[in-house]
Amino acid sequence: MQNDAQRSAQTDWDERIALRSDEEREFAFPDLDPPKEVSAVGGVGQVTIDWSPVDGAAGYLILRGAGEHGPLEPVDHHSRDILSIPAPPYVDTTCTPGTPYRYAVVSVPEVTATNGRASAMAGAVPLVADGTVPAVEVTVDVVAEGTELAKPWVPMVGSERLSQLLCTDRTGGHEIGVELEDALRRMHDEIGVRTVRAHAIFHDDTHVVTESGYDFSVVDTIYDKLLAIGLRPVVELGFMPRELASDPSKKVFEYGAIISPPASYQAWHDLVRALVQHLVDRYGLDEVLTWDFEVWNEANLEVFWSGTKAEWMQLYDVSAAAVKSVDPRLAVGGPSSAAAGWVDDLLVHAAANGSPVDFVSTHTYGSPPLDVRASLERHGFGDARVLWTEWGVTPTHFNPINDSVFSGVFLLRGMKSAAGRIDALSYWVASDHFEELGRPPRLLHGGFGLQTVGGLAKPRYHAMTLLSRLGPVELPVTLDGDGADSLVEAWASRDRDRIAVLLWNLTLDQTKADGASELTRNIRLQLPGVDPAWEATATTLAIGSGDIAAAAEGLPDWPTDEELADLAERSKLVSTPLELPDGAVELSLPMPSAVLVELQNPLLAPPHRPGQARRD
Repeated sequence: MQNDAQRSAQTDWDERIALRSDEEREFAFPDLDPPKEVSAVGGVGQVTIDWSPVDGAAGYLILRGAGEHGPLEPVDHHSRDILSIPAPPYVDTTCTPGTPYRYAVVSVPEVTATNGRASAMAGAVPLVADGTVPAVEVTVDVVAEGTELAKPWVPMVGSERLSQLLCTDRTGGHEIGVELEDALRRMHDEIGVRTVRAHAIFHDDTHVVTESGYDFSVVDTIYDKLLAIGLRPVVELGFMPRELASDPSKKVFEYGAIISPPASYQAWHDLVRALVQHLVDRYGLDEVLTWDFEVWNEANLEVFWSGTKAEWMQLYDVSAAAVKSVDPRLAVGGPSSAAAGWVDDLLVHAAANGSPVDFVSTHTYGSPPLDVRASLERHGFGDARVLWTEWGVTPTHFNPINDSVFSGVFLLRGMKSAAGRIDALSYWVASDHFEELGRPPRLLHGGFGLQTVGGLAKPRYHAMTLLSRLGPVELPVTLDGDGADSLVEAWASRDRDRIAVLLWNLTLDQTKADGASELTRNIRLQLPGVDPAWEATATTLAIGSGDIAAAAEGLPDWPTDEELADLAERSKLVSTPLELPDGAVELSLPMPSAVLVELQNPLLAPPHRPGQARRD
């Protein structure tokens, strides 16, 4: 049960999370052409909409109307966040089979745009299931030269504020600091993650401002622990120390992070410069040059910034100047915004004022991340990196979908979408030791963590494991059939002794998170030219397989250590042998599910173990 403080934090969050800060602008977004070559094809339980991409678009809004007449409305896949998607195609499973629909697509230059010129309409009828499972054929060119496989999950992961590494309190009988450290170590050792982004390095519990000046000893202890794991921090500059705040009563989260602008921007500048100089002195310039300094968190939401947009822009200018005053090569960026907001605002402001932007950072949930590269090009920041420093299946705390198989397969879809266009896609967060709205009330509570309290892998962690087993060379893949490239996707790779093909079946429609039998697809995976002597295995993530929520049914809120060990065993990923007649594999993929097919040369290397990142 939640206590009164948790309920108060949750109520405050729910009331304010949707309130955007100033969205008025002194510049105009481009009037984008609508997409051309729009098509809609009905399949069993779904309609796949496709179109030609439009230069300058950050994403696309799918419109739908029933019958021959009537309004077109945005298709809602029930993510509780933005509805725009970054690229074609889109699979609509919120439709009613047998009903004729009209579809159109709108190009959007940024996320807050909810209308624009619609494309020509395309009609389709989703088919009623007749008991026959549709087929999708997947063909991998295993002898192609291939290209480098981009891995946007490797650069960064999110975490609860890092002062929790020092916390000796217990949740469910588990010591918070010890387990958070273990969870982050596992992200590094098993998945290969390199940096951690977290809030509140200037929270009052780090005591950085004192009567005699600054004291960074708590920060040192935190960062020493992180570096000992092999991880580097992304230094999010926030929140406001009480001693510097213009209004210390403005707070967020149960732990009372102060969201006020500073009483003195010069005092804020001096604090940021002192911290950065201290870090360089302690860890060395060569080391700190590999870190990123991010200004604040989601100031475009009232819940995170009590000032105006202009005041935040001033905070950015002052912060960037402070970082660069230590060394101009140090990397600083923002706006670290919710739902891709204020990206263009910051770039317009920085271009006019000469402030540096080494990277653009932003967040979204419930959809693959939008494409902000067009904004960088429009405003002359084409060399800036793109960091999505928060991303996940849902923006809501205590949501059961966070513990589901659906969320794991969602992670796969988002990472593939981001590959090659985003420098880092940071899943929010590593561990359920997370207390923005209160500490976990039970083991499976719909927490943001990839791992539970107690350190058990959720399906999203299993998804990370499957990704970590892809090789360094991406191979060409073609798909054909009902839902190919929209419902069913594939990612194929090769290294010196192995071929790995990751396939999944997913809709973004969260009303179907518990499964939808009509969306099951039979897969024929063809691997022409593969050596028939190679051994094949399949590792499956599906409802009931690698599924901690299903395995935990009947357990108490806080299982004993023995029950946790048994639960870990019953919810782990399992690999099984596959037959490979004529270089083809037959598989059934329910929605949601994923399977990693690995072909190994038995003479060159031992089989790869689940949960162990490859270092090829």
